[in-house]
Amino acid sequence: MRIIVRMIIALLGMLYLAPHHVFAQTQVLCGTDSINTAFGCLSATPGGIFTTFFQFGIGIAGGIAFLLIVFGGFQIITSAGNPERLNEGKELVGSAIAGLLLVVFSVFLLKIIGVNILGIPGFQ
Repeated sequence: MRIIVRMIIALLGMLYLAPHHVFAQTQVLCGTDSINTAFGCLSATPGGIFTTFFQFGIGIAGGIAFLLIVFGGFQIITSAGNPERLNEGKELVGSAIAGLLLVVFSVFLLKIIGVNILGIPGFQ
């Protein structure tokens, strides 16, 4: 047992002393109408800000819908024959899928109306 502990300590010591190569990227310079943030270069124009918030909102809505589907499935699995909990789980999954479809179709309509008809930039 002592030999194994000593070998592990020696191995960790050698790994600690080994040189680490870092392939870091140089600083990315944003354009004149962009701001450098932790998320990358974000546009400072009103259309760009709206597009960025819209994309983040869609991502958050998709993540919440996924979590609700998982939670509803967990409720269905753990209902143990209780019809009330089974119906609650089915209703939660159905509502989450309906909400996700609402988000997807709203994006679809916004792209059709906003880009193709009105010519709003930023949604390509």
